[in-house]
Amino acid sequence: MADPKGFLTHERELPERRPVEVRIQDWKEVYTDFPKAELNKQAARCMDCGIPFCHNGCPLGNLIPEWNDLVHREDFQEAIERLHATNNFPEFTGRLCPAPCESACVLGINSDPVAIKQVEVEIVDRAFAEGWVRPQPPVAKTGKRVAVVGSGPAGLAAAQQLTRAGHDVVVFERADAIGGLLRYGIPEFKMEKRHIDRRIDQMRAEGTEFRTSVHVGVDVTAAELRERFDAVVLAGGATLWRELPVEGRELKGVHQAMEYLPPANRDLAASPISARGKHVVVIGGGDTGADCIGTAIRQGAASVTQLEIMPRPPAGRPGSQPWPTFPTLFKMESAHEELADGGGDRVYAVSTLGFAGDEEGNVRALRLVEVEGPQSGFQPVPGTEREIPAELVTLSMGFVGPEKGALLTDLGVDYDKRGNVARDRSYMTSVEGVFAAGDMGRGQSLIVWAIAEGRAAASGVDRYLTGETALPFPILPTARSLV
Repeated sequence: MADPKGFLTHERELPERRPVEVRIQDWKEVYTDFPKAELNKQAARCMDCGIPFCHNGCPLGNLIPEWNDLVHREDFQEAIERLHATNNFPEFTGRLCPAPCESACVLGINSDPVAIKQVEVEIVDRAFAEGWVRPQPPVAKTGKRVAVVGSGPAGLAAAQQLTRAGHDVVVFERADAIGGLLRYGIPEFKMEKRHIDRRIDQMRAEGTEFRTSVHVGVDVTAAELRERFDAVVLAGGATLWRELPVEGRELKGVHQAMEYLPPANRDLAASPISARGKHVVVIGGGDTGADCIGTAIRQGAASVTQLEIMPRPPAGRPGSQPWPTFPTLFKMESAHEELADGGGDRVYAVSTLGFAGDEEGNVRALRLVEVEGPQSGFQPVPGTEREIPAELVTLSMGFVGPEKGALLTDLGVDYDKRGNVARDRSYMTSVEGVFAAGDMGRGQSLIVWAIAEGRAAASGVDRYLTGETALPFPILPTARSLV
């Protein structure tokens, strides 16, 4: 372990955020640099708990106590080796994961948990700075070709594992740049895209081929894919968004979050959908909603209001969500801090009744009502209807599964009862040689699940192609859609 008394002598600390009035003027990451001496203390808080429940909390099975100890001993080069042993992209998870590992930290039973995410991201950033993250090309080639459809975290993880196993891997992406929602769904202020670019450079040097602006199923048919490749990994995500069927939904200015965020991330200075000078309403209280808030504020919105149908969650772990489960808690993300600083509001336990428009067909207002729930089924509270200004509305209500377009239809894959692509324990679909990983088979989930499933699917593909595999196979007993 790191320091036997570290959890007694050091409090949990995280890097400070840049002042709100400064950071909303740019799109850079919001956090300041973390002092080396403070990082050493945070790693030292990892206690000798005997049974590290953080392993179970993390779908990747990250060896958290091991690299905490190595950081405390200032052996960062060995720390990145232990971190990369289970996680292909810790620079992504260290910035974007909600950290179920920290919720499962034994220290969190009666104190603040170890700052696992911060230690993780500091390890990998140090490794890149020192030049320790180098290409790992395969020792020998198998002669087998694998197509990976989708370049989000699941697709990238599968591709890197399969390339290192000696297969010729081609990653197809329908957008004009690699990264999936990491590229155009996640705003720059949460993760600067240089982190994606440097990892893609490593993968190219290892031998992975990337083809962008290719809509598989249209530009390349399913039949052509099967003919040219020995195996296919479907990693296109769960991109079918949840709709809001209310009066006025067709008005101009009402957009799905993934219609609003990608163009804003493509062109930070001149997005075709801009919040400048407008009253903005964000429907949905999750991470995507927070991304819309931070984006609208940086675009110069006149006001921003966030609506959530659920009641406001508690600040502390409720009795119904005991340790080591991942609780639903009230969070003050950087975007929420910016919202509060600008006089915006987060409104809970309300439901949208409809939208009102002007003579030109533009949205001008949103009608809402307070609701009781969820136990009562979100019943409206009489007399609580009201109207609020809304000139730009983003629907950030999550996703309901994969798009069932030409690719999936022509492949003829089966679906599970939730509408996701069904697969067996090797991650193979009902079509031989076609595998599914990440949100496409699991449904909307966390980035750590995506990477874990990409790694697991790669093991299944490697075994299918060669009869055996040396790739690690993460045990994911709670993974959905496995039969």
